[in-house]
Amino acid sequence: MNVYDFDNTIYDGESALDLFFFYVRRDPYLIRYIPKVFRALAKYKAGRLTVEQAIAEYASFVEDYFRGIEDFHADSVAFWDGHMKNIKPFYAKQQREDDIIVTASPENHMAEICKRLGVKHCVGSLIDEETGKITRLCMRSRKIPAFLEAFPDAHIDNFYTDSPKNDAPLIDMAEHAFVVKGNKIKQIK
Repeated sequence: MNVYDFDNTIYDGESALDLFFFYVRRDPYLIRYIPKVFRALAKYKAGRLTVEQAIAEYASFVEDYFRGIEDFHADSVAFWDGHMKNIKPFYAKQQREDDIIVTASPENHMAEICKRLGVKHCVGSLIDEETGKITRLCMRSRKIPAFLEAFPDAHIDNFYTDSPKNDAPLIDMAEHAFVVKGNKIKQIK
């Protein structure tokens, strides 16, 4: 099986950041959080933000905002209508039926894009739509237990990521690993 990180791997950009700006356009009140969001993203990309720090610093804001969303599914459909263009062309050329996406993005947001791409399996962060509570943050080393919970006997033939540092545990599990930068793919294992 092939396993893929999503952001900057299959998707050209950070889908969670794009989702944030999708909501900024609908709710200008969120503009005041732009500096905080960019600082968090920079710290995450540099490997200076632990999962525990992310939860402590940002979970309450995300949970509070999520509780106020009237129809997250409809918003997801509208979001992907405008962002399908960000799916990198290489993915369609090598897609397999047993592909799995492992991502920090919420599964309930990823459901729509996975349906459109024909991807049957996605392991991501979990957010309770009624309470807004983040019940699983699927990033860095936490991707492993989430993945193994869903696929306990899985053998990863090929793993694709944009960040060998952040996805090192999945690289270790894979027989082969590839780094995706833009539309270029380089084998690293």
